[in-house]
Amino acid sequence: MSGELRGRVALVTGGTGGIGTAICTRLADLGARVATTYRNEEKARTWQAELKEQGYDMAIYACDVGDYDACVKLINQVAEDLGPVDVLVNNAGITRDTTLKKMTPQHWREVINANLDSVFNMTQPLLADMAQRGWGRVINISSINGQKGQFGQANYASAKAGIHGFTMSAAQEVARKGVTVNTVSPGYIATDMVMAVPEDVREKIIAQIPVGRLGRPEEIAHVVAFLASEHAGFITGANLAANGGQHMH
Repeated sequence: MSGELRGRVALVTGGTGGIGTAICTRLADLGARVATTYRNEEKARTWQAELKEQGYDMAIYACDVGDYDACVKLINQVAEDLGPVDVLVNNAGITRDTTLKKMTPQHWREVINANLDSVFNMTQPLLADMAQRGWGRVINISSINGQKGQFGQANYASAKAGIHGFTMSAAQEVARKGVTVNTVSPGYIATDMVMAVPEDVREKIIAQIPVGRLGRPEEIAHVVAFLASEHAGFITGANLAANGGQHMH
């Protein structure tokens, strides 16, 4: 086990999902003390217990990342329990897919709030502290659909595209302070959500991916871990696409 992040505190939002779990365990493998957020108590406790059996001790906190005050409270609690946050991974997100014709203001607002407002809510209270301490990593998880758009996802694609605009702007503000801000845009990954899609639909998706398969959550986690490391200090404001060649630009 490498200790590249030993002594660092990492906060990963939405860590109980497929990609989130891979990110949490990878950062822990590198020596970080990892905290994550959840909304579903029962799922979170099961998740924590399963990881404990594998030797991981994750700190988990209930938090609605769409609520600014709740995020400030969370950040303060993590600092009290584990220490100040060095690595922030904004991974939480939801979908409310439907065509624009049928999309309600609620469909729009819920997705923008959970996927985009959350990035501001978590990053804004942390950035000045990271800059003052002279080191920090903010990694925002976007999506291939934020880059190319997707039928039935005007809300989701808007939020995910907005994330990278936020990344580029925030990166410029703290670049001289030892803090980097980057985006990772996964393509189709073999999470429970994607694997629940009917097989014929999944085969059509895979047919559009040049490498000929879905990505693995661990592959996204490795990209995040690299951006969180000392080795990535010269990378900021970047969008690293990990989509098997499905969208290149």
